[in-house]
Amino acid sequence: MSLMLQEITEQPVVLERTIQAEKEKIRKLGNYLRSKDIRLIILVARGSSDNAALFGRYLLEITTFIPVSLSAPSVFTLYNASLKLDNALVIGVSQSGEGTDINTVLEKSKAAGAFTIGITNEPDSSMTKIVDETLLIHAGREKSVAATKTYTGQMLQFYMLSSVLSDVKIEYEQIPSFCAESLQLRSTVEEIVARYAFMENCVVVGRGLNYGNAYELALKLMETCYVVAERFSSADFFHGPLAIIERRFPVIMFAPSGVTKKSNIDLLRRLRELKADSLSITNDEEIASLSSRYIAMSKEIDEFLSPIPFIIPAQLFAALLAETKGLNADSPRSLSKITKTL
Repeated sequence: MSLMLQEITEQPVVLERTIQAEKEKIRKLGNYLRSKDIRLIILVARGSSDNAALFGRYLLEITTFIPVSLSAPSVFTLYNASLKLDNALVIGVSQSGEGTDINTVLEKSKAAGAFTIGITNEPDSSMTKIVDETLLIHAGREKSVAATKTYTGQMLQFYMLSSVLSDVKIEYEQIPSFCAESLQLRSTVEEIVARYAFMENCVVVGRGLNYGNAYELALKLMETCYVVAERFSSADFFHGPLAIIERRFPVIMFAPSGVTKKSNIDLLRRLRELKADSLSITNDEEIASLSSRYIAMSKEIDEFLSPIPFIIPAQLFAALLAETKGLNADSPRSLSKITKTL
């Protein structure tokens, strides 16, 4: 078994461990932040962490009603802009805590008056020495270059943080058990992967809370399988990108039952007209019936909690596809675990 596959299987334990270790700290942090007049939240990250931050943006805006921006680190590191960050909360997301540009943004944001939080897997990293508060992912060392357990751990931290910054009841304690159920789908994913052994390009689609997952699966397919993977919202896909679809072109969709259902169904019907290949990760029977193939998720998973359990079969798909293609998912060419850019 590859390291990537092994680390995928560790996720229910990692998520439960993180909940138990961090919930009291986050409760106190939430009380403190709610007493402040936070008017803006800025998230700064790269790679898979940036995809987790994209999810966090949707979640935080939906639950707290505070505008959330994804930072462009180059504004700070290349253009030396000094932003006005009084009443701002700046959250850096990095599995290693050693991203030079992420840490630079945190340093400059703190100097500009922002309260800073770091979400990382490394308690002794450079990031932890910069920020006002650290939220740890208790994942243990992640050995595979392709992030899996740290990605879902980062997403969980956004659930936990959102639950204390808002009045919305978020039942994130259910997520580890949903993830354990998702891991039982490996044999289903293995059967499906065999049909995509020669896939060289595809499109990955997700909307709303699962939009970040579309970016994350596309990244996994590019870095572990060398598949050219574009990613879109199902709403945006009709505005031009649909033109690239032709007969048998693969489209992979994150399609939970919920508020995004209509746009996903509209897209699936158009894909059927074009005779494109569609693979849906879904817990909705109508979406499944319109898809060429589907991975059936538990109907008990509410759309609001779907992003973490829904990414697990996608991670399995990427890891097993790499194996089918004879590639080493643990050591993608030209990549390293820690990337330092400025």
